[in-house]
Amino acid sequence: MVYKYITRGTCSKSITVELEDGIVKNVQFEGGCNGNTQGVSALVRGMNAQQVISTLKGIRCGFKNTSCPDQLATALEQALKKE
Repeated sequence: MVYKYITRGTCSKSITVELEDGIVKNVQFEGGCNGNTQGVSALVRGMNAQQVISTLKGIRCGFKNTSCPDQLATALEQALKKE
């Protein structure tokens, strides 16, 4: 299943996640810090979505209340509800 999430409070505009049986198959960020978002995407590929959520949820970027990794956790939570 492919799910597109519109981010809130980050430099990235959206995150597209591909899940298969609760496993992260692919993640693509639109915008954001290119190297960091590519790194996060590569690190979570093949991981259980619940594990990614518990690891990334609550990470902040500077003075912001969220971050691209935190928004990925939110995207995965919503995608799992639809899966």
